[in-house]
Amino acid sequence: MASEPAGSEAVRLGREPIDPAQLLAAVADPAAGGNVLFVGTARGITAGVVTNRLTYEAHEPLALAALARLRLRALDRFGLVACAVWHRLGTVAPGEASVAVAASAPHRREAFAAAEWLMECIKAEVPIWKCEEGEDGRREWLHPADPTPRAEAEP
Repeated sequence: MASEPAGSEAVRLGREPIDPAQLLAAVADPAAGGNVLFVGTARGITAGVVTNRLTYEAHEPLALAALARLRLRALDRFGLVACAVWHRLGTVAPGEASVAVAASAPHRREAFAAAEWLMECIKAEVPIWKCEEGEDGRREWLHPADPTPRAEAEP
């Protein structure tokens, strides 16, 4: 039976840095033999181009609802004991965590599969966009499901 992380939200969308240790601790459970933590960090170089920072924006009510729905599907689909999904909004510097998924299951195989599945679904289904700002001043908005860059219009 799935449980909620103690003292923490199972789904979080916020501007505060992600604490991977806190996220992993949030899904710890004596019934879990496998605990997986995936942390996605902002790349400093993409396709040979230096990125100074990423900015994430979302339609927050829809994004939270989508994250919560995916979390519940993962709990059921993979027989997880616990699961938590956190995503950053706002400015994220290279090397900082922008998204994290923690999954706990009776066995490691299900925990690994759930974390990978959740990340793929988050990128495809959740209304979160990122703006890559390069060292040359370029700004391109992207949605993971449609990775075609949209250059920011000149004022």
